[in-house]
Amino acid sequence: MPTTINRYCRLIETIFTKHYQPGDREVVFVRAELNQVAQELGIELPKNLGDIVYTFRYRGELPKSITDKAPPDHEWVLRPAGRSRYRLALTRAVKIIPSSALVDTKIPDGTPGIIARYALNDEQALLARLRYNRLIDIFTGLTCYSLQSHLRTTVPGVGQVETDEVYVAVDKRGVHYVIPVQAKGINEKIGIGQIEQDIAMCAVKFPDLVCRPIAAQSISEKTIAMFELEETADGIAVSSERHYCLVQRHELSPEDLKAYQQRLA
Repeated sequence: MPTTINRYCRLIETIFTKHYQPGDREVVFVRAELNQVAQELGIELPKNLGDIVYTFRYRGELPKSITDKAPPDHEWVLRPAGRSRYRLALTRAVKIIPSSALVDTKIPDGTPGIIARYALNDEQALLARLRYNRLIDIFTGLTCYSLQSHLRTTVPGVGQVETDEVYVAVDKRGVHYVIPVQAKGINEKIGIGQIEQDIAMCAVKFPDLVCRPIAAQSISEKTIAMFELEETADGIAVSSERHYCLVQRHELSPEDLKAYQQRLA
């Protein structure tokens, strides 16, 4: 993987350098440039060119030569810009990472053993644990239903987007919600661009529902950090964070339950 990242970094920083002028807040390029620059540099491309873009949107950090050109409190984010077009855009820097100061809430683990055994990757396992333990319901206080996993669709002005899972929900007043969920493993990052695209997707596909984007990240094998996010005048921000630890029934003591009763809402 490090060798792959190094090749991808050379590609993206070469494309950025070709287009960037001091003071630019956006750098746009087309998919075909990946082939062109790879030939110039003698780099072997993956069969799926989308893996290059996917890496910098969801998994890896952009090269330092690019990040150093961001002004204070800002960062470069790679976003789709239409069919086969992408843009590196400056946005306010927001790190969505689990707080080390937040207490865990123990939840009896309802994940079927056969599901835990055969989940194929961290993301799949996390999505399953969210679903079987109704953690979206618990976190939001809504009654939630999984509508679709790995929703891929096209949004005008954005291009193709993928959301890990989409829930619909209802509250006690009868208000309906759409909840796009992004799920990340222990060593992955939650990207601002992903949340922005989820919000854009919901505005187009579910215009009559209230959108409440959620991000979930595994902290350990048993503990999950959950974030609710919202759009503000300054960009995406975290409005709520909770940590849930999935435990066996003997690990949840009467003292734990009493402590939860005394917590503020």
